[in-house]
Amino acid sequence: MPLLTMAEDTFFLTKQGKARLERELKDLLRLRLAKTQGDSPQILHSEDINPEFLAYQEDLELLQGRINEVENILKHVQIIAPPPKKEQGKVGLGALVKVEIDGQTDEFVIVGTLEANPDIGRISTESPIGRALLGHRKGDKIIVSSPTPVTYKIVGIRYSS
Repeated sequence: MPLLTMAEDTFFLTKQGKARLERELKDLLRLRLAKTQGDSPQILHSEDINPEFLAYQEDLELLQGRINEVENILKHVQIIAPPPKKEQGKVGLGALVKVEIDGQTDEFVIVGTLEANPDIGRISTESPIGRALLGHRKGDKIIVSSPTPVTYKIVGIRYSS
């Protein structure tokens, strides 16, 4: 996963997604502490660097990179909350959208990019399908072209708290 460096970004997460990241950060900080307080490989001579030490340093750098990334996300997180009642008839962030595609039904939850996982029905607002569904209402038909055009008919929209 690439490092996210844009501090001004807002990261949209569910409450569960934020809690997962908080647990991950806690685990990463514990791991860093254990690595820095444990037995670390030593440099043998100034001109003869121990390969184990180089690997250890690289591991620490990767660990610190992930810690920085998670801290940045948590600093700029916005929890996905249901919209006001009058807006719940439209597809938005956090919506469970039931669609009909060629007579088959499918459901998607519209989430931020960090929690997207199409295999379990969680699609990003930045995916072609997610982008196309945003703002539409029950009964609307949306055509998504990727690579062949597919028509999605919205048959239900639900938000949970």
